[in-house]
Amino acid sequence: MKIRTFDLSEKLKPIVEKANFFLQNSPDACEYTLSACESENKGYFLRKEKETLTVEYAKLPDLGRAIMAAAQADGSLELEERKQFGDFGYMLDCSRNAVPAMNTLKKLVPFLALLGYNFLGLYIEDTIKVSEEPYLGYMRGAFKPEEIKEISAYAAEYGMEIRPYVQSLAHFNQIKRYEEYQKMIDTDDILLADSERTYEFLDHYIKTIADCFSSGKINIGMDEAHMVGLGKYLDSHGYKNRFEIMYDHLKKVTAICEKYGLRPQIWSDMFFRLVFGGEYYKADQKLAEKVIIPEGLEIVYWDYYSCDENRYDEMLRQHLQLTDNIGFAAGAWKWTGFAPHNRYSMESGKAALNACKKNRVDSVVITGWGDNGAEASQFSNLPALFADANLAYESKITNTAFWMLTGMKWEEFMLIDCTNPLSDTSGKHNNASKYFLYNDPLIGTFDSVAEQLEKDYFDKIAKKLETCIDLRQDSDFIYLFETQKVLCDVLQQKVDLGIRLRRAYCEKDITALKEIAEAEIPQITEKLDIFYNAFREQWYLENKTFGFEIQSQRIGGLKQRLRESSERISFYVNGDLKIVEELEEENLPFHYFEDNQLATLNYNLWSDIVSPAVIG
Repeated sequence: MKIRTFDLSEKLKPIVEKANFFLQNSPDACEYTLSACESENKGYFLRKEKETLTVEYAKLPDLGRAIMAAAQADGSLELEERKQFGDFGYMLDCSRNAVPAMNTLKKLVPFLALLGYNFLGLYIEDTIKVSEEPYLGYMRGAFKPEEIKEISAYAAEYGMEIRPYVQSLAHFNQIKRYEEYQKMIDTDDILLADSERTYEFLDHYIKTIADCFSSGKINIGMDEAHMVGLGKYLDSHGYKNRFEIMYDHLKKVTAICEKYGLRPQIWSDMFFRLVFGGEYYKADQKLAEKVIIPEGLEIVYWDYYSCDENRYDEMLRQHLQLTDNIGFAAGAWKWTGFAPHNRYSMESGKAALNACKKNRVDSVVITGWGDNGAEASQFSNLPALFADANLAYESKITNTAFWMLTGMKWEEFMLIDCTNPLSDTSGKHNNASKYFLYNDPLIGTFDSVAEQLEKDYFDKIAKKLETCIDLRQDSDFIYLFETQKVLCDVLQQKVDLGIRLRRAYCEKDITALKEIAEAEIPQITEKLDIFYNAFREQWYLENKTFGFEIQSQRIGGLKQRLRESSERISFYVNGDLKIVEELEEENLPFHYFEDNQLATLNYNLWSDIVSPAVIG
């Protein structure tokens, strides 16, 4: 299918031309004249007949989605989709080392627009250049003002906004290393309320945001400030009700936002935590008597951790006790390692968005965080974003549209989840591919979990990925699968290395120990080099270079530790070492969490995965 563009208005041309690029894979080979007009109804209505495509649409992304819907089938078609949320977007984490390059954002914006999203949020704790604060985002790949302006102008061509998601209380852990900023730190990563330097800093920060972003909306964060008022504030002022501290701080921050013409929203968890002793997801509580929401402030309930619609329904009803001005944030999971959790994201998203519709929540954002290093590709959660858009429109779009947008069939792209075992287990998720990769071969923290794994699991997944790679070389996203394939090659040989090593040591099987030390570990390090190169290429295709130094040190440290293990085993085999101390210790089951089942074990802290010792 193709849309004629010679007589289109300048407003429509960018999104139609981009749609035409993807329509090359359409089952409809005909060319159409577009007759489009704006409508007050959310969503769109389309009629395709002969050589004409007629569309009534609310916003440009609705038009883009209508074109994709029209292209999914050959012949005449009449179709209507009503968008359930007036404000519907995706937020991308830019603060966990992976700061997306401009080409990544320009690739993502039209993809989102053609699905019907109307904004892309950029989560920037410190990753933005502020002239008055030169060490904010220093050597972190911080966005320059001209970059934000460039991507904002580009997104506007597709009827989308680029919105700032920032922080104004907690999560300032990267700048606290500088002595200058210690003056405005209360405790941990939390700003010191009622400090002149704090509000001077926030004024500089928010002014820059207002100057760079064309959107009039801003999310000012304020989540997870668990220890607010318990550090320098306590020393200076004595104990004060912490809800009052946060509320006074919030009023000052919102005043700065108003000063620069920004309409703020805030994550809602601290209202709950300060009232209910640290708990957020607390059922059957009355907040309305205890909490006052500043006028005009939107509070956003965030929750990615359940597939129970009743939980979302109950929490939304509690929020609605406080104010009618609420939003919701779901999750497209890509933040616990190298592989995403699309299946879990779709299941939890369905429960959450259904509850939003039931409670008439009009403002919804899907979040793509990047906790602990942002190892997963920026595009690894596309299936979840596609599914959530379908939910937002109560969709009649099929997976043919996904094929047109990605050059891959839905079921093929979903293989990206499978680097984590049991990824198709309903309502559950794990990030085993990360903790198995970094599991120390001598200490064996995760060996008891590895014992639960199906034999040759990673080899089977590697072969499926290889088949997909061979078949879809023309897809722009095939490099994601090449990275996962070579990761599986490493994991197939490494996952039970510690188990076999300990068994051979306990049985004094010198032949097996020698084979592991002289043949197997060198083979693993060779495969690790191949994975490192593929992962590095993926990173540099998508992100600024800053932050990859952490991955270099992690994977380089793993490689050195494997060599160290090989040498010590060889010393033992040759009689130069009487014992291997780690292997003399009893190997206890994994116990960081009491639940140590493979299907549900999601453990993401690299520092704790690699060793029980202190790092840092």
